[in-house]
Amino acid sequence: MADADLHAADSYDYDLPRDLVAQEPLADRAAARLLVVNRADGSLSHRSIRDLPDLLAPGDLVVVNDTRVVPARLVGRRAKTGGRWEGLFLAATAAGPTPGCWTVLAQSRGRPDFGERVVLTDRAGSDSIELELVGRGDGGAWVVRPLGAAASESFEAVLTRVGRVPLPGYIRGGVEHDGDLDRYQTVFAREAGSAAAPTAGLHFTPETLAALEARGVRRAAVTLHVGVGTFRPITADRLDDHLMHGEWCSCAEETVQRVEEARARGGRVIAVGTTAVRTLETAARGGTLSPWSGTTDLFIKPGFPFRVVDSLLTNFHMPRTTLMVLVSALASRDLVMRAYAEAIRERYRMLSYGDAMLIL
Repeated sequence: MADADLHAADSYDYDLPRDLVAQEPLADRAAARLLVVNRADGSLSHRSIRDLPDLLAPGDLVVVNDTRVVPARLVGRRAKTGGRWEGLFLAATAAGPTPGCWTVLAQSRGRPDFGERVVLTDRAGSDSIELELVGRGDGGAWVVRPLGAAASESFEAVLTRVGRVPLPGYIRGGVEHDGDLDRYQTVFAREAGSAAAPTAGLHFTPETLAALEARGVRRAAVTLHVGVGTFRPITADRLDDHLMHGEWCSCAEETVQRVEEARARGGRVIAVGTTAVRTLETAARGGTLSPWSGTTDLFIKPGFPFRVVDSLLTNFHMPRTTLMVLVSALASRDLVMRAYAEAIRERYRMLSYGDAMLIL
């Protein structure tokens, strides 16, 4: 493919059979299939997540995203009209012009006004708390203020009471089932703040982590709070014209040290998920990996100089998304498209609750 085509959004489109989109998680996380993509010789092989310790080498470093998904989906009604209202919690504001407020994406019948109130219902359908619409945020989001007792509670406490699991729309239309609250969460989740799971991490079990450790594969963590922008398709014709979404991330000094130690012993850095890639490469934008935290809008495209990440464990992604572009920047667009065609031919389970791909 000509180089110019690599910057056309259409180059990252493919036909995704809807019946392959996983609607339920596997009962056994480690039973997921794993398509191994070898960049050195272009080969593809079929394994499982349980084989991961055998596919990695002693001295390698696995870097996971330890973000914790919050029950960010909000359901309620407009107090003024009684009309249905749905929202998605994005962030809480601790300082600045709107301390104590939340940023949410919202849908409702009609056009709400500033100062209007929304009554949120809990999982049983009972009225719970009220939010006041106080302003507008970026990308059409609302700034809302919790009222009453909720105003003095942490966002985590309120969301635990009234929120639902923020499943993407391609899973049952976003409708939560029993078990999703636990299953749509990695076993190493620690830092609350994500509106979506870092899905590559969903495959890990304590047993898998123990097997990796026994193999001599070490582990480090970064944090990136996943936003809804990660699922949005690229609407521009050219990649350079796409406005990349921002997400808060952090790479700690301990992780920097573990990467340096892995390099010193000749080990590879294997990122678990595209969010870990973005965090590590953001922290290395100055040329070397350094401790870093803040909002990243890094868009990894073909030609990107990877400074930290050697390999990637990732789920299969929606067509024409920045995630498809990132994976293609690491493994080449042609090889990624060939891998996706193979996965579809072999009927791999796709997207968030689906199977995985390991790029070596």
